[in-house]
Amino acid sequence: MSMSTLLSPTTVLRLGGAVLLLLGLIGLSGVTNNIAAFNLDSGENIAHVALGIVGLAAGFGTRNAELHRWLVAFIALSGLFTGIYGFTLAAGDEMHRNFFGLANLENPADNVLHLVVGIWAAAAAYLNRPAMAMSEART
Repeated sequence: MSMSTLLSPTTVLRLGGAVLLLLGLIGLSGVTNNIAAFNLDSGENIAHVALGIVGLAAGFGTRNAELHRWLVAFIALSGLFTGIYGFTLAAGDEMHRNFFGLANLENPADNVLHLVVGIWAAAAAYLNRPAMAMSEART
């Protein structure tokens, strides 16, 4: 897979959606809540399934490049926010590790993964702006 393909918003939606859906389903199945170094709780699993379905539906269901780019920009902001927020939480502080009542962000590997996904999605959204917008940005 070429770098330009990996940085396509459609690829981010399709590949990212498939991975999120798979992680969420594995976590919800009860087989394991710990995959490698990652700690998945039920809140994260539900979020991963929902986001995976949205990513796959958008990636395969529509060819609207602008919609793909905006969805990937949202994923970028969400991933970057979640990763940075996870690192700012005090270790051992149970109340503050809870992410808005949805998931615990106690694992540094989870935070790094959220940052990597956020950076990947940001690169895909930014590098695939329409040509006119890019030429206006240079002037």
